[in-house]
Amino acid sequence: MRTPARHMRLITWRSLATAATAALLATFLTPAVAQSSAPRESAPVYSYDNAVRESVWVDTGLDGDSDGRTDRVAVDIVRPSEPAQQGRKVPVIMDASPYYSCCGRGNESQLKTYDADGDVVQMPLYYDNYFVPRGYAFVGVDLAGTNRSDGCVDVGGRSDVQSAKAVVDWLNGRGKGYTSRTGSTKAKAGWTNGRTGMIGKSYDGTIANGVAATGVEGLETIVPIAAISSWYDYYFAQGAPLYDSGPEWLSDYVESPDARTRCAAVQQKLVDGAPRTGDWTRLWTERDYVKDVHKVDASVFVIHGMQDLNVRTKHFGQWWDGLAKNGVDRKIWLSQTGHVDPFDFRRAEWADTLHRWFDHELLGYDNGVDDAPMADIERAPDQWVTSDTWPPRSTDTVQLRPGKGEQAGVGTLSTRTGSGTETFTDDPGQDESDWAAEVDRSTSAKAGFITKPLTRDVRLSGSSKVTVTATPTTSSAHLSAVLVDLGPATIRDYAASGEGISTLTDRTCWGPSTTGDSSCYRQTQARTTDVDHTVFSRGWADLGNHASDQGAPLTPGKAYTITLDLHASDHVVPAGHRLALIVAGTDQGLIDPPASTPTLTLDLSRTSAGVPLVGGAAAFARATSGSSYITPDAILDGVGEPRTTHRVPGGSAR
Repeated sequence: MRTPARHMRLITWRSLATAATAALLATFLTPAVAQSSAPRESAPVYSYDNAVRESVWVDTGLDGDSDGRTDRVAVDIVRPSEPAQQGRKVPVIMDASPYYSCCGRGNESQLKTYDADGDVVQMPLYYDNYFVPRGYAFVGVDLAGTNRSDGCVDVGGRSDVQSAKAVVDWLNGRGKGYTSRTGSTKAKAGWTNGRTGMIGKSYDGTIANGVAATGVEGLETIVPIAAISSWYDYYFAQGAPLYDSGPEWLSDYVESPDARTRCAAVQQKLVDGAPRTGDWTRLWTERDYVKDVHKVDASVFVIHGMQDLNVRTKHFGQWWDGLAKNGVDRKIWLSQTGHVDPFDFRRAEWADTLHRWFDHELLGYDNGVDDAPMADIERAPDQWVTSDTWPPRSTDTVQLRPGKGEQAGVGTLSTRTGSGTETFTDDPGQDESDWAAEVDRSTSAKAGFITKPLTRDVRLSGSSKVTVTATPTTSSAHLSAVLVDLGPATIRDYAASGEGISTLTDRTCWGPSTTGDSSCYRQTQARTTDVDHTVFSRGWADLGNHASDQGAPLTPGKAYTITLDLHASDHVVPAGHRLALIVAGTDQGLIDPPASTPTLTLDLSRTSAGVPLVGGAAAFARATSGSSYITPDAILDGVGEPRTTHRVPGGSAR
């Protein structure tokens, strides 16, 4: 539900936008057509070839590189020339990124290019080609320390966030901008009404989250794609290291060459503030946007791959839950891919939906996008379903409990409290796929707990938690817990190159092009694989963090209880399949091993999984009752709305 202040601003803006757009359409259409109805969609009526291309340097108010002058960030702008000539102002779509010169954006790794005057020629991605003719300005911001900006990269910290926030302030007449990096000639943003939407994938979407968490006025919406919500959770999982390097490596990777020579002090602060122990520090507090989610006033359209093992799904899960508590207007797409942009897994539908979203949020058009289902979920490759709310309103946490089976390490999973123990030894050479493949066999590296074959589909929607009581044999131990769908399926091959897509040679075009900036991009298609099990939710922890966010050595032979945060997902375990919980040690390739190689004994009476089931405990009881059941074509989401499917070009609907 929209907050009252934002609701009033939207009503006011919608009235103004409707009047202004009606006047604009009148210049292109006959009076009878122009006056027939209010616009519901912005049209490509402006010249992209004649668009204004300019650069401005915005003062951030910070001196990150300690050179005695405040840092200026480079802001490259592409905007339609006609509205300014006619006295009209336009909204802004912004992508603030560290990647415009080092690494590129999009599936084809595009970089910014410039003419002899220093004005941008190629703006990566299709946003400018598509939206500038429709009456938007597109703004590409170089984060501090990258490309043509001053300052230093601080990996999600104050400087990164301020790089973009300062631009929002400048667009709304509150900041200082200049026509050059060092000059004193001021630049004004008189061509915009200040209404800004931020978009971006990965690091770029992360900055959108960070700026929204400041509550800056003028930021109306954000579209974070595969974005981080807390940088600690990018590098660690409850004390367990996810990578063998810290944020200083990323800073060095994206910084411009001249920034590296002046930013050694900032680099050292990143090293000192992010110890590989996994302890929470002040550095992580500064980079935790979830703690400030209550400040978010912008609407949020989240996109994330449910098999993203780069920016793991915990990021969108905790961000989404915080937004929901704050009553923020929101929408979500969840794909079967890994770290992939929706332009590359659902292109036509994405362009149309994003167009409607920005028209509604930035132009105030009453186009019905806010009445559409909240969630689009890819249930199988190119097969999408919707939910009116996400998670569905009937979702409830159900405590599933492990029990002893007939073989060691091959137990049961039900709602009944188990007894006894299971033991496994950490094997850093195995991963979650190895465990799942051997789930029905007694192996030393894992403990698996499995339901009976389900008689009905069971849908898990949201974030799970697994509480484990374990006794280690050594002073250090890492834990992994995964939820697995045991049964055959065809899925996107998220573990392969492309993370669920294959890139083709043919191109499709999204707006007009110029000699230096093409709107045409290589098509993609789903890359699939047949599997007999699917790991769909996972979480990790250092058992030494059982009592706090500061790790401590373990006492061998002593029992410890810790709750692992499993990552958000939306998955249906079909009738005939089984649901498994696997608890093990190091998940190879996803977390680093501990200093020792422990054997751990699980107390089953004090171990459980709290899973979000649509329909709650009753749904699980029906699915495990043992009675025969034929799955219907339409699965209800628990509140009476049938699940719907949508065809995607090149795909099929089940």
